[in-house]
Amino acid sequence: MKNIIIILTFLVSFFAFSQKNEHRNLEDKLAIQGYAPVSYIEQKKAVKGKKELAVNINGAIYYTSSEKNKEFLKKDPTKYEPAYGGWCAFAMGDDGEKVEINPTTFKIIDGKTHLFYNKFFSNTLSSWNKNEAKLKKSADQNWKKLTN
Repeated sequence: MKNIIIILTFLVSFFAFSQKNEHRNLEDKLAIQGYAPVSYIEQKKAVKGKKELAVNINGAIYYTSSEKNKEFLKKDPTKYEPAYGGWCAFAMGDDGEKVEINPTTFKIIDGKTHLFYNKFFSNTLSSWNKNEAKLKKSADQNWKKLTN
């Protein structure tokens, strides 16, 4: 009986962890390709974080750029985690797809970091800016469908 309880506890923990991370844009558990989430909002710029200042938020590893920012992230992770699990905001709004991002291409909207794809002559932030209200509404709806 004790072994069954241990196995069930493991399975519940495993599935809870995988559910939390299945929608996040992670590379080997690392979020935002190592960029510091607090810096987007507090410094208004993309800053590469430091491995030694890492914070684990529900299984996702975020690098921060200073001890102060590390404390900010630990105190209020929801404020600093990027919108749509770190996936491209434009793609989420356009067709509900999870598309990779360039962590240096971002926009703060309503106090939340929105990240965008920007490679191979395609900067989706430019497209987002042309129709932000519609795309934001659609992205919010698509994200809700994906995560419920």
